[in-house]
Amino acid sequence: MSEADDIDMLAAEYALGTLPAGERAAVAMRARSEAALAAAIEAWERRLGPLAETIAPREAPSNLWPAIEARLDALTSDTGQNTSVAAKVIGIERRLRRWRTAAIAASAIAASLAVFVGAREFASPGADKMLVAVLQKDAQSPAFLVSVDLERRQLTIRAVAAKPQPGKSYELWLVHDELKQPRSLGVIGDGPLTVAPTLASYAPNVIEQGTLAVSLEPEGGSPTGAPTGPVLFTGKLIQTTQ
Repeated sequence: MSEADDIDMLAAEYALGTLPAGERAAVAMRARSEAALAAAIEAWERRLGPLAETIAPREAPSNLWPAIEARLDALTSDTGQNTSVAAKVIGIERRLRRWRTAAIAASAIAASLAVFVGAREFASPGADKMLVAVLQKDAQSPAFLVSVDLERRQLTIRAVAAKPQPGKSYELWLVHDELKQPRSLGVIGDGPLTVAPTLASYAPNVIEQGTLAVSLEPEGGSPTGAPTGPVLFTGKLIQTTQ
């Protein structure tokens, strides 16, 4: 791995918020004096920002934090003069406050990480514009990762958590107002990757602004040319390269 790759990976981890506090502070200090690292961080924040905004925050159950805090209060009372245990409790309380904040953003970070890993795997050198989408039912259930090379009109689909359904096929659809009705982009194969040049006839704005959807169809795909089964997963494409 080259130094540029190392910087790009570190910048991505910083933007995603996955670094431990000490390492994150060290990276922030480096970025003040290393223009390449600062630029890489800014680029990843631009790429991931739109995706994070599409993920609804998820709160922990309302009774969870009071229950944890009550147990901590009881533990503090029981420690008496045991300063060592009390110090540990104080440390736990501080981490609890951080966990409370982190829980709200956890779903967005998880989805962003999936896009980050997929985009690095799918992106081809020299591609002018790469788009990716996470197709999911909700923030906790990413099913497929879709990558589109807009110059080549090439579509790549990676199964994330979707399981094969006996006697059924997943079919990918493009939905846009200009198309009047959903257009099939093909049946998703049973393997981990499906590559198909199925976007050649669509204008760039239709691809970029459209919605991708996956329905569950009879084996081999829809017999009518339109979705006949339930639409299980949806997502929007976002740009990942400048």
